[in-house]
Amino acid sequence: MINLKDIMETVTMISHENLDIRTITMGISLLDCADSDIKKSCEKIYEKITRKAGRLVAVGEEIEKEYGIPIINKRISVTPVSMLAAVSAGNPVEYAKTLQRAAESTGVNFIGGYSALVQKGFAAGDRELIESIPEALAVTENVCASINIGSTKAGINMDAVRLAGEVIRKASQKTAERDCIGAAKIVVFCNAPEDNPFMAGAFHGVGEPDCVINVGVSGPGVVASALKKCKGDLGEVAEVIKRTAFKITRMGQLVGTEASKRLGVPFGIVDLSLAPTPAVGDSVAHILEEMGLSVCGAHGTTAALALLNDAVKKGGVMASSSVGGLSGAFIPVSEDAGMIAAARSGDLRIEKLEAMTAVCSVGLDMIVIPGDTPAEVISAIIADEAAIGMVNSKTTAVRVIPAIGKREGEELNFGGLLGEGPVMPVNLKSSPKKFIERGGRIPAPLQSLKN
Repeated sequence: MINLKDIMETVTMISHENLDIRTITMGISLLDCADSDIKKSCEKIYEKITRKAGRLVAVGEEIEKEYGIPIINKRISVTPVSMLAAVSAGNPVEYAKTLQRAAESTGVNFIGGYSALVQKGFAAGDRELIESIPEALAVTENVCASINIGSTKAGINMDAVRLAGEVIRKASQKTAERDCIGAAKIVVFCNAPEDNPFMAGAFHGVGEPDCVINVGVSGPGVVASALKKCKGDLGEVAEVIKRTAFKITRMGQLVGTEASKRLGVPFGIVDLSLAPTPAVGDSVAHILEEMGLSVCGAHGTTAALALLNDAVKKGGVMASSSVGGLSGAFIPVSEDAGMIAAARSGDLRIEKLEAMTAVCSVGLDMIVIPGDTPAEVISAIIADEAAIGMVNSKTTAVRVIPAIGKREGEELNFGGLLGEGPVMPVNLKSSPKKFIERGGRIPAPLQSLKN
């Protein structure tokens, strides 16, 4: 039973602690839009997306007004486009342009799924799609791309890793006059989830329904505020975080269920990830500092993040039987005020961030690196991160932005939720070029044999 105390507590979370629904994402299958004629395929895609998601933004705004819950983004994810490119002859960029047109018609913030799943090798359409990503992101505003290059079951496709490094660098170069925004819309995954509502890595998995609603909640400010009142030991800290995550997830469940009902499509999952923003008081780094660290990046940061991630998941699964996606704590540098400050001061470096990714929800996220970073170094960063995901049976990802024309210590500013960040140092003294050029596949680890 809801009481006045619960209502007032939620009001405070929304008005003073930056609690919000970060995204309502509609997943749409495009498998029935495949056609040997790319023009016909694009027509089918546009028709289906606009028909299914035509009311998505309006319904989100209705729920915001009725319940007083901010819903920051309304988004769409689609079947990995490489699967359509396998059937049609033509330039895959035509698909990106169609997705952009559909995004504009429906009014969504982003549309994800310009993607390829190549963890075990390249199928028809995969390589062409991946190689087209820089152009596709340069000629669109709202389209996002992703590549899954590894998994615990398959190992790591190092040929795809090499290609991904080249693609990220080219995407930055093609959008250099727009603060290299192209690279900020590419995620390279290991163990990519099929129901992730967050961009840039969202795509609609082949095992998903024809159409589904997934919700991503966020509340770093709420957790940090709760911890300010906690004077107990780390066991008590974990309990506070669990209780707070429970409340946040219940709100996400409510919004997702209501959106599902009004749109007439199944409700999928609540992703209860703590997704920060550059706004003051909405930082995962500040949560870690509330636990007792002087600054995010100090020794002890990985342990504190492990506690946070585990407690968030435990609290969330008690609140909903539909928890999915990534669910935990994100550490995107340019999108987190505390991470930005720690990176600027030199307390937070890429090596420390890599260690933190072993225990958080995703990986190296929204990290600005020097513009002269070679493609093979970017590929090696991806390979290291994929190895962490593969061996630990978890999702890891890389979203790095080579800041063309900028050096360590300079800044790149994306604006909005993508924020801003300093160019962080990368080890360019020693080269992984020969290792990356070997190609082939890193075999799956022993723990993949679970049958």
